[in-house]
Amino acid sequence: MSVSDVSNLFGFAGGLGMFLYGMRIMGDGMQKTAGSKMSHFLGMVTNNRFLGVVLGALITAILHSSAATTVMVVGFVNAGILNLTQAVGVIMGANIGTTITAWMVSLNQLGDAFSVLQPSFFAPLCIGIGSFMIVFSKKQNMNLIGEIVSGVGLLFVGLEFMSGSIAPYTDAPIFAQAFAIMGRNPILGILTGALVTAVIQSSTASVGILQTLAMNGIVTTGAAIYITLGQNIGTCLTAMLSSAGANRTAKRAAAIHLTFNTMGAVIFGIGMFALSMLRPEAASAHISSVQISMFHTIFNVMNTLLLYPFANQLVKISGLIVKDKEDGSEAEAGNAGETTQALRHLDQRIFESPMFAIEVAQMETVHMGQIALNNIRLASEAIENRDPETIEKVYKNEKDIDRMEELLTGYLIKVNNLSLTERQKLLVNNLFYSITDIERVGDHCENLAEQAEYMAQHGISFSETGSCDLRAISEKAVKSFTHAVAARQTGDMDDVRKVSQYEDDVDMLEEELRDKHIERLSRGECQPSSGVVFLDIISNLERISDHAYNLAGYVKDEM
Repeated sequence: MSVSDVSNLFGFAGGLGMFLYGMRIMGDGMQKTAGSKMSHFLGMVTNNRFLGVVLGALITAILHSSAATTVMVVGFVNAGILNLTQAVGVIMGANIGTTITAWMVSLNQLGDAFSVLQPSFFAPLCIGIGSFMIVFSKKQNMNLIGEIVSGVGLLFVGLEFMSGSIAPYTDAPIFAQAFAIMGRNPILGILTGALVTAVIQSSTASVGILQTLAMNGIVTTGAAIYITLGQNIGTCLTAMLSSAGANRTAKRAAAIHLTFNTMGAVIFGIGMFALSMLRPEAASAHISSVQISMFHTIFNVMNTLLLYPFANQLVKISGLIVKDKEDGSEAEAGNAGETTQALRHLDQRIFESPMFAIEVAQMETVHMGQIALNNIRLASEAIENRDPETIEKVYKNEKDIDRMEELLTGYLIKVNNLSLTERQKLLVNNLFYSITDIERVGDHCENLAEQAEYMAQHGISFSETGSCDLRAISEKAVKSFTHAVAARQTGDMDDVRKVSQYEDDVDMLEEELRDKHIERLSRGECQPSSGVVFLDIISNLERISDHAYNLAGYVKDEM
């Protein structure tokens, strides 16, 4: 091997690296720009499979990776956000969305009219403009646009490097022989495409490499078709590996992806083989990158249209591939406690999209808040009835809240290390603060339960006036926290305002009840032991409303 050969090898490796990195930063920039719109579409897909196809195509077009989208789908199914039928639509759409990058690669071969689209013409300028925007602009939106623009430039410069490195070998007999063999042998071509994609873990990148070879006129039509079909199978490996630690339902989602792509490859492979037997000269002719893009798009769209009516059958087939566990552990998982459910929902596969990861964290924060809200009600009931069973429920819920805080904190730390926009960083920080406040509410509920237990053990009770006063302040505290949790869930400013109103009411009541109780103590109308308990109870309720006010403040800060 000569120095020139080594140089060309290095050039190809560097070009591939720039191509992959360009796709990565372009996808990151587009994803950040998309913002909450993707979350909105996720909510829509739960009701409509067709919208699931649209969503899958959209996310994949943004991420430039069908594998990344499918990994996210596995995470959503594992978390219980999507069911299998809904997941089928997203998976189908992902295959359509992955064709976008192929068209970008082939733009430079659309003819003389598109000469300005040649990478050599605009790619360096894109890198320059994008870099200047990232370095010198202080506005977040301009930085995101800079990421997208520079990513596009790097992608095409990488293609130029790969194409230039291969150009000296276009006449080498080994290329002609290899592609001729793969063009005659569908199985070999499909296996080659699947293997390369599985190693790279990106069908977009492997299609880009194939198109680069096609630009140099060394790829036959038959070989390109079979390799492209194989690439659609190879991209399933990432999702299959991702599902290894997931529940059975998530494994079935990965199996659906594999079944869908394999069935499409087999059906189209048989069809193309039949056509090549009728028109052997067409199969042996050279193919351009534009034609590869056309076939890639037609195949994925047609495969979706063909199998779309059979979504339920694909779900059934996945059940045959991934068998039920005999020990019934899946059934037990369905009845798992709050902590186990939260652990399922906080799935790291969703990190493929930071925005979705934040959305899931917010969902679990609301869930944690709802547990704390229920605990406030139980603690208030325990104060009134001194029921041992109710007191024990408060203690149990408090343990769940503590464990959820630990899980959410660890999850948010990992989310915070992702590539986030300024707004996303604000959301993550506020979620950190929110779970701390909710955990403190759980502590106050535990304090109330301890007071109820103490009252039961020492036979302490309150007068009718004292009991009525406690019910009044307890109701206000409950309403305050109810609207705080609702504000976090919906972002409704009306809930934020109501939290503030009820918090003011609780503060005034606490001061009023404290003065009234001291007066009763002075007049000897109640026992000192009950007086101490009473004051401790209203103090804890007032602190609960303070934390509710904090929670509402974080939501207000995000408006």
